[in-house]
Amino acid sequence: MARNSQLISEEREYLVINVQQAKDIVKDWLSEIDLVHVTKLGLPEVDDRYHYWRVPVCVKNGEKIGEVVIDAYSTEIIHSKTTKPEILTARLLKQDESKIIEKKQSKREYRLSNLRNTVGFGDSAHFLEEMPAESVDLIFTSPPYYNARPEYSEYEEYDEYLFKMRQIIRRSHRVLAEGRFFVINVSPVLLRRASRNESSKRIAVPFDFHRIFIEEGYDFIDDIIWLKPEGAGWATGRGRRFAADRNPLQYKAVPVTEYVLVYRKRTDLLIDWFIRNHPDKQVIEDSKIPDGYEKTNVWKINPSTNSKHPAAFPKELAEKVIRYYSFKGDVVLDPFAGSGTVGSAASGLGRRFVLFDNNPDYIEIIREEIKSWKNVNLNNVMFINCEPVKPIHKQLDLFKAEKHDN
Repeated sequence: MARNSQLISEEREYLVINVQQAKDIVKDWLSEIDLVHVTKLGLPEVDDRYHYWRVPVCVKNGEKIGEVVIDAYSTEIIHSKTTKPEILTARLLKQDESKIIEKKQSKREYRLSNLRNTVGFGDSAHFLEEMPAESVDLIFTSPPYYNARPEYSEYEEYDEYLFKMRQIIRRSHRVLAEGRFFVINVSPVLLRRASRNESSKRIAVPFDFHRIFIEEGYDFIDDIIWLKPEGAGWATGRGRRFAADRNPLQYKAVPVTEYVLVYRKRTDLLIDWFIRNHPDKQVIEDSKIPDGYEKTNVWKINPSTNSKHPAAFPKELAEKVIRYYSFKGDVVLDPFAGSGTVGSAASGLGRRFVLFDNNPDYIEIIREEIKSWKNVNLNNVMFINCEPVKPIHKQLDLFKAEKHDN
């Protein structure tokens, strides 16, 4: 009987269109790891939410022992989401797979990044492609708001905005060290009505970001609520209409919160592994969090009011994130650096920074203010696509004195 409608895989223009193609890809992979003759495949299913093919791997009696995940667009096996060959073998032989995981972890070495402080002018997606793999210990950023202010938006369509954010999140996954954190400050966006005959629209940006992070190989860890003082959002006018008339159906809450979403690059390493295996035990001791730390996921922090950036987050927020999710000496990346708040906070806390932004005005602010940042030797800062900053006389004298003392 002729088929009247297209398959989902055909509608999405996948390269892997049907069940047989998915099976053939998995059989080739199983041949490479010498398991093709001792396993059988279950029925492949297309997961069009994430653009994957999921192919069950079973023993001869049909019992599932694992899964192979294929990128439907590229035909590549996604190894981070596929059951590891050693685990498949252990399940075939009915061995204790926990011992394999422990043995694998014990062989890993804690690698310290050799990146130096960096400021780059240009597209962060391009910079991320050029960076060494797993060279960053923490990513903290606040991406551009979609259409929050006309002069601050680069995107005409929301899908275009999400596509760009996915490129950054995907490329960041490669440069972020295994098991380390990507923290992002993001909030819903209000699109004002174009005329009195239209309604305003609020886009739940954080929830779309969450889906992208999960699809790109991160685990969700925490949702922290950044609570601003009461009245901080009144200037937006969102609650004024209701305050004037008090009519039902007109009520709209004034937003005084933003999300600080915490994700971790997917891994089987436990957090304790990083503490036990760090090569400098004094660094671990020096990085301990002092009293007065945040005990709940609601952080009360005043917004930034004197920044030259139109949507800067407060330095206090950056300092908390950096303290809680990195060690001293670690590399902290902000792919949307703006005026450099993350860099200033990182250097002040004894971390290194990598800052990218495509706005020349913000790069110029960073170049001016970096002179006053703590723990920064301007001679050792790498500037990409922008003029390096020469040390001021005070700093030159300081480094000369340090050199003499050594």
